[in-house]
Amino acid sequence: MKTKQDIAVFLLRIALATGFLSATASRFGLWGTRSSGWKNFVSYTAETNSFLPKSFAPSIAIVSTILEVSIGISLLIGYQVSKMALLASILTLSFAVAMVVSFGCKEPLDYSVFAFSAGAFLLSTFPNYKWTLQNFLNQ
Repeated sequence: MKTKQDIAVFLLRIALATGFLSATASRFGLWGTRSSGWKNFVSYTAETNSFLPKSFAPSIAIVSTILEVSIGISLLIGYQVSKMALLASILTLSFAVAMVVSFGCKEPLDYSVFAFSAGAFLLSTFPNYKWTLQNFLNQ
């Protein structure tokens, strides 16, 4: 019988994965008219990192998108969950800090960026992950 903790860890992993993948899908227009698009994402990246030169925005957008897709897929399939969750926590915390510096604390709170980061950190602390590719490979 599966425990409540196993189910909660699974649901947290899937929620984080789909959060990353949905955001990146929007950048590539995969949500249709509801998509933000790449150009808008790069502009938002420049606004969020207002303390850096605007010329950095395209590079930050590319690197963050690569990280988000990699983390999202890894969490979705359950590969290196602890490491990917810790990376997700650090990445989203850096987003939150950049948002606080550029917009104040309301925006990262409204978008639940701190909660997302804390959830990712919590996920990184579990010793075992059921229903994962990693678990399957270790059997």
